[in-house]
Amino acid sequence: MPEYDDDLRLAHALADAADQVTMARFKALDLKVETKPDMTPVSEADTATEGVVRRLIEEARPSDAILGEEYGLVGDGPRRWVIDPIDGTKNYVRGVPVWATLISLMAADENGRFRPVVGVVSAPALGRRWWAAEGAGAFGGGSLAAEGPIGVSKVASLGDASFAYSSLTGWEEQGRLPGFLDLTRACWRTRGYGDFWPYMMVAEGSLDLCAEPELNLWDMAAIAVVVQEAGGRFTSIDGVDGVDGGNAAASNGLLHDEMLRHLRPRD
Repeated sequence: MPEYDDDLRLAHALADAADQVTMARFKALDLKVETKPDMTPVSEADTATEGVVRRLIEEARPSDAILGEEYGLVGDGPRRWVIDPIDGTKNYVRGVPVWATLISLMAADENGRFRPVVGVVSAPALGRRWWAAEGAGAFGGGSLAAEGPIGVSKVASLGDASFAYSSLTGWEEQGRLPGFLDLTRACWRTRGYGDFWPYMMVAEGSLDLCAEPELNLWDMAAIAVVVQEAGGRFTSIDGVDGVDGGNAAASNGLLHDEMLRHLRPRD
C-alpha cells in the first residue's frame, strides 16, 4: 500500500466536512465578513471551516502539527497538516463559485525541511475535487467514487500555450511587470482565473503554465503536490523547487524555464 494512502483518505474526509460548512453559508445573506490586519477579508465560514477541520485532525492524528490560515501553527514534529479553509474568500463573499478548501499534509525530511506529500483541493460550488499523494499520481473528479487520473499537457511552445495569472498586483512592485507582460504577449492565450483554479487546470492539462508573485504556504502546499504528481513542475518564480518561496510558478514542465526567464526582475 502506498505510504500516504491513509492520510489521503483522511484528507478526503476533512474535505467532506469542510464542504458541508462552506456550502451551508455560501451566498447566505447574513454571512458575516471582517477585515484582517493585512486588509484581506475573512468570513465566518473561513473560521468555522478551519475549526471543524482542526478538530477532526486532532482526533484522528493527535501527534501531528496543524498550520492554518486563520489560527496559525499548533504543535511540532515531522508531520504537519496545512489548511486554507477557503482559498478565494473574495469570490466566496461575492457569490462567485471559484473557491476551494485546500488541505495538505507536509512531511519533514532528514534535514528538517518540510515538503507536501498529500494534497486535496475541494471546490464544491464547482462540483470538482482534485487530489494527490506522493508517488501515487494525481486525480480529479467529483468524489473518490468518480475519480480519474489527470496529467499535464504536452505543449512545448509558448506560442501554443495558455497562461493564467491571478492579477497584475505585485508584479510591478517586484520589478517583474515588463517580463510578465512580455510573457503574456508570447503566449497563445492568457486568462486571469486566479487562486487555486489555474494550478488545477495545469495539472489536468487544460492550461500549460501559471504564476503568482505573492502567496502563503497554505495557498501552495496542496496545489503543489497535485501539480507535481500530475507530471508538472512547481517552483518559486525564482526557480526554487518547492513551496517556500512566497510565490509560485507552475507548468507542464516543458515550458517552465522559458516562463521563469520572462519573469526575472528587470532594472
